[in-house]
Amino acid sequence: MIKLNIVLFAIVLVCALALVTSQHEVRKLFTELTRQQETAKQIDVEWGQLQLEQSTWGTHGRVEGIARDELHMVIPRPGELRIVQP
Repeated sequence: MIKLNIVLFAIVLVCALALVTSQHEVRKLFTELTRQQETAKQIDVEWGQLQLEQSTWGTHGRVEGIARDELHMVIPRPGELRIVQP
């Protein structure tokens, strides 16, 4: 009977330690999940800002202004256009 009690006590002790260990692991994983979700939110905000910046940099007026002012490009007159067949 004493051996049975010792074995049962050892089993209960192992189960209790396993429970504590698994709860600790769950808390660590939940903390990591929360941190990763915050990082994902920050990345989403940054992605939105980059898309807005890209649309600003690529506007037709801005590109045309840079081509005209910095590259000294001009729109050709209709008589200067040549159509090349493939």
